[in-house]
Amino acid sequence: MNQKEVEVLEMIRRNPYLSQQEMAEHLNMSRPSLANLISNLMRQGKILGRAYVLPEEKTVVCIGGANVDRKFLMDRPAQMGTSNPASVSGSVGGVARNVAENLGRLGRSVKLLSIVGNDPEWSLIEAASSSFMSTELTKAFDGLSTGTYTAILEPDGEMLLAMADMKIYDSLTPEYIAKNDSVLLSAAFLVIDLNCPLETVEYVRQLALINNIPLAVIPVSAPKMERLSNNLTGISWLILNRDEAGKFLKLPIDSMDDWHQAVVQLLERGAEAVVITGGKDGAIAGNSTGIHHYQSIKVEQVADVTGAGDAFSSAIVHSVIDGQEFGSTIRAAMVNGAKTLESNATVRHELTAAQLQKELEELQ
Repeated sequence: MNQKEVEVLEMIRRNPYLSQQEMAEHLNMSRPSLANLISNLMRQGKILGRAYVLPEEKTVVCIGGANVDRKFLMDRPAQMGTSNPASVSGSVGGVARNVAENLGRLGRSVKLLSIVGNDPEWSLIEAASSSFMSTELTKAFDGLSTGTYTAILEPDGEMLLAMADMKIYDSLTPEYIAKNDSVLLSAAFLVIDLNCPLETVEYVRQLALINNIPLAVIPVSAPKMERLSNNLTGISWLILNRDEAGKFLKLPIDSMDDWHQAVVQLLERGAEAVVITGGKDGAIAGNSTGIHHYQSIKVEQVADVTGAGDAFSSAIVHSVIDGQEFGSTIRAAMVNGAKTLESNATVRHELTAAQLQKELEELQ
């Protein structure tokens, strides 16, 4: 070992809870250089596993959006260029936050890592979220505005248009994320949404890859697929819809064969498991063992589509941590997504691990 490696080992022995950023500052070196040193020590067997990790906590860290959602449900089909009667409701949202609440309701230990404004919107989010997740990693700043999302829904609950003010997430930089390296390295699972900038998604992907931490990447919309690099190695689960997959791969997905080939291409780029959803057409999902089409679950009446995709993704993370096999994992995701479609809430209030298991058993 060289002198720096010796110093790193000694520092970890003295205080195994130090973050990489804290160690790097103490050693007067950059955090990436320190990360390389730690990786070398792991390869040498000087550090076992992920070093100063507390795996028994099995904490999921969700990185990305925490917004206030507003939904306008129109009384009649939309007429463009004029005023449309509608009822409005508000709730808390954001992909990372929604996933975190789903997981919290499923009994998981969850931490939300985001950035918000020091404003009433954040107070609303914190009050609604704190029962299901830790928000200690989410920092509020003066002069910034908490993200907002406004959806306009047709009378049947289908989305007509959505508008998002997400400029604040440009401040979710790698440097901001790196301050929490010790928490990320001790996570049982990482989840990141594409509200985060490209360089931040890359930072988390590489951290997960180097340290063998499961990582799920969840896009927010087709336009934000540009925030995902072509190298998908290190992504354990890439969960997206057909529009997002088509945008990323720059090809139309018009047929079942197109859909299947999109999964093939994403797997070839390095993702371990890929799920491409297609609404009423179900989903195609695959990994190294094969690619399969899964039928959608019949929904009697759609109350609201908002949050269904996040519910789908959350059930995947929950099932993977539980050690469920691939097919069972996708079916759990289908059930949670379908039940959320029938709920007026972005995250359904009756959700528990026991309830999800009961719903799965009723389908068999």
